[in-house]
Amino acid sequence: MNELSRAQIRDLMAQVLKNQDKELPADDAAQLREIGFRSLDFSELALRVEDETGEELNFDAPGLRRIATVGDVLDFLVDLQHQ
Repeated sequence: MNELSRAQIRDLMAQVLKNQDKELPADDAAQLREIGFRSLDFSELALRVEDETGEELNFDAPGLRRIATVGDVLDFLVDLQHQ
């Protein structure tokens, strides 16, 4: 499996937002609601991570409910690669 670093996932997240003319803030504490990062955007990011790693990410909806910041997204996807 080709594992992505936190920085690589952050770059992918920035691309997802850029496609919507939005910008990813430098602060990992930025609230997703404030930057307009929605569940559909998370799905697109997860698919991009899967494409890059060649592995399917398995996660459940309850785990997603805890995600509120940019850092939460990055931590979640980094941790998910270790499962």
